[in-house]
Amino acid sequence: MKKVTISTLIKMKQEKEKIACLTAYDASFAKLFDTCGIDLLLIGDSLGMVLKGEDSTLGVTVEEVAYHVKSVKNGVERTLIVADMPFMSYATPEQTYLNASKLMSCGANMVKVEGGKWLLESVKGLVERGIPVCGHLGLTPQSVNVFGGFKVQGRTSDKAEEMLSAAIDLQEAGIQLLVLECIPSALAQLISAKLDIPVIGIGAGPETDGQILVMHDMFGISANYMPKFSKNYLAQNKDISSSVHQYIEEVKNGSFPGPEHSFE
Repeated sequence: MKKVTISTLIKMKQEKEKIACLTAYDASFAKLFDTCGIDLLLIGDSLGMVLKGEDSTLGVTVEEVAYHVKSVKNGVERTLIVADMPFMSYATPEQTYLNASKLMSCGANMVKVEGGKWLLESVKGLVERGIPVCGHLGLTPQSVNVFGGFKVQGRTSDKAEEMLSAAIDLQEAGIQLLVLECIPSALAQLISAKLDIPVIGIGAGPETDGQILVMHDMFGISANYMPKFSKNYLAQNKDISSSVHQYIEEVKNGSFPGPEHSFE
């Protein structure tokens, strides 16, 4: 199978083929996911919660993400690799360029940053320097203390308009992928339709261009809790490989996420 690139994902959006994504943190799981046909793997700062057992993502460092990027890279042949930029690792453009280059040199194909219009200068600078960027709007876990907890975002008309405007501005600045987390399905559908780049949802309903789950949630083994937007695929299957194949199939045919995994 051909290597998945950003161009591959854009073509999938144009052809209305859903994009199936998971998090990964080591070579063994990355190889299994890659073999199963997953399109994109994210080395998420979720590792702070699912690997380290912390109550947020805020304690994750660039060095920790870089270590796991190297591990995942060693297990992957075709899947696109995206690396999270940890909390406060992209507070200024200069800091952003330095830390993003570290993650790219470890094997990432793209870096992901959380936030809206305040990121535009950094996004432009990264793209100008040859570093592809994935945006992240909605429930951005690094802002959990500002939000007052892990809460659904974009439920009021003004907040929805603000998010749509930020998504458009980020695309114009150069992002080539966008993650929407924990927002109403109708808003996610609107943003996905307005953008030319692929939009990946997590708790954002079925009408985005693709879906992503934290692998530990998908297997029902998260240390803290099971989010509403997740589904335990291991409970329905005899092994991990079968679980991943079912997840990919349900994303591709549009049966996941269902109403029970979405927000109105």
